[in-house]
Amino acid sequence: MTTTDRLEDTYVAALQHNLVDIPTEATLVGVVRRPTSWFRTTVDENYPALGPPADLLDECKQRHEDFKMQGLCDEGAHNAAWDEVGFEDRYRSHLTDTADAQEAVIELVERLRSGEHLVLVCFENTDQKRCHRTLLKEYLTRQL
Repeated sequence: MTTTDRLEDTYVAALQHNLVDIPTEATLVGVVRRPTSWFRTTVDENYPALGPPADLLDECKQRHEDFKMQGLCDEGAHNAAWDEVGFEDRYRSHLTDTADAQEAVIELVERLRSGEHLVLVCFENTDQKRCHRTLLKEYLTRQL
């Protein structure tokens, strides 16, 4: 198994409802800025620094609500808000420019290199909505 094969991602509801097959040795790593209590009980640990910055989350959530009020479905509103606020570029900048995020990335990369199997977890079902954890997974893979 290669280092990148030991890095996966999923969403919390998939874990809670056994919709994904996760190896028993894998560590479930939350990457959520504002974890709920039920999220914390589902994952093994959480790295809030790898969640999107609070201002980006708030702005995206507000635009999401605005788009829903204009008649878009939940997924459509989410994805339209994502585009409008420049989510991808801003999140990538967060990973490269924020000390806490940089430290967390270095730690996860070291853990992957040492052979640990990690599964990144957040709230979004990426079959329907775009999500920061897929950007994080790509970023970690490039660091390896």
